[in-house]
Amino acid sequence: MKEHCGLFGIYKHADAARLTYFGLYAQQHRGQEGAGIVTWDGSKMRDKVSPGLVHDIFNEQDLSTKLVGDTAIGHVRYGSGPSSAAAARESEPFLVRRNGLQLAIAHNGAILNGRQLRKELENQGAIFYSSTDSELFAHLIVRNLDKMGLEESIRAACAKVIGAYSIVILANDVLIALRDPLGVRPLCLGKLGNSPVIASETCAFDLLEAEFIRFVRPGEILVIKGFEESCMQSYPIMQNPSAQACNPDWQGTAHCIFELVYFARPDSTIFNQNVYMARKNMGIALAKEAPVEADLVMPFPDSGVYCAVGYAQASGLPYEHALIRNHYVGRTFIQPTQDMRDFSVRVKLNPVQNVIKGKRIVIVDDSIVRGTTMRIRVKKLRELGAKEIHCRISCPPVRHPCFYGVDFASRGELIASKYSKEEVAKSLGLDSLHHLSLEGMLSSVVSSGFCLACFDGKYPIPTGA
Repeated sequence: MKEHCGLFGIYKHADAARLTYFGLYAQQHRGQEGAGIVTWDGSKMRDKVSPGLVHDIFNEQDLSTKLVGDTAIGHVRYGSGPSSAAAARESEPFLVRRNGLQLAIAHNGAILNGRQLRKELENQGAIFYSSTDSELFAHLIVRNLDKMGLEESIRAACAKVIGAYSIVILANDVLIALRDPLGVRPLCLGKLGNSPVIASETCAFDLLEAEFIRFVRPGEILVIKGFEESCMQSYPIMQNPSAQACNPDWQGTAHCIFELVYFARPDSTIFNQNVYMARKNMGIALAKEAPVEADLVMPFPDSGVYCAVGYAQASGLPYEHALIRNHYVGRTFIQPTQDMRDFSVRVKLNPVQNVIKGKRIVIVDDSIVRGTTMRIRVKKLRELGAKEIHCRISCPPVRHPCFYGVDFASRGELIASKYSKEEVAKSLGLDSLHHLSLEGMLSSVVSSGFCLACFDGKYPIPTGA
């Protein structure tokens, strides 16, 4: 399960490239396939994009002498396929130059009618360099620049697309942030000294010691042309009529609930909710819904840690770290031979036998998608002598794919879409299994207006599926 991308932007700061580097570093969890930074030096844009991790891509020379300029945007990307020369074309921000305007765009989400729009644009003579939604947005914007100003061109581009999107744009020395009308993906505004800052998550502000101002509103185009509030102009997005017609009964926002369940860093605040407290509250709700006689509660690190804390506190059971994570394992390492198929799991997490042997264990985790990893871990706990293994999951069963920027498995691969709870528990080798109810999950958060389509199949934006 992967989240597609993290965004960052900073306006008029002498150390823009370096601050963007750290803003991306703080959001590395949102994308580990590639990263990029674009700066404006007063006359032209300078950029570096590449597959890989932030700290591997950029060096001191890049930040001090190459990526010069006082305004910048950056992007971390999750994609599919290997990090290769082909993948380099997919890294963002995407940069275009036209008639004196230099435009860099970074995007988080998914444009659902992108294939149709690409075909239309290609029939009109457009040539695409990549498959990114950022390049598609760039084409949609520049085709209207001769007829209208930049802000109206962006509004016209939004009127063409159907999907979930948070976007940062650097247009010469103007910084722009926008979210789709339902606000599916997060985006927030802060200030570092006098310099406005944009990020997907507030954890980037915390690292830079920037002040959080507010969230970019759903359906808002925020144009930053100066330091004062009067220089930050807000425009409403023009929504595609087909998107509006999808679900006329849908009211308000459609925030992605999985940001709170899994994706966002626990020290972030998104959708007016502290992520740590949301996950802890989910664990408390789990303990109330599915108590069990056991000897200890243990998380599957790291995503299960915070709800396991809540479960342990509410149940009165001891909390133990019975699985130890190796923090020095990167995303790539020497691949095991076929007779060591579970090596990739064991190299990241290793159990503590003395804590497990003869014990009745409650495992707490955020979700079960295919069930492959859970099955391997439960098997290992059995081999180490666990007496009973009960699993508690901090969200409802994932039965439907996401089309809005989350790389779930297809529905046929989602274990909960094919089997009953009892069948899943048996398949995974568990003594019992409980998923947090929809009501329990929603009672754990302070805000409302969430997209729950991966659980209930009710999609707020037309998917074309």
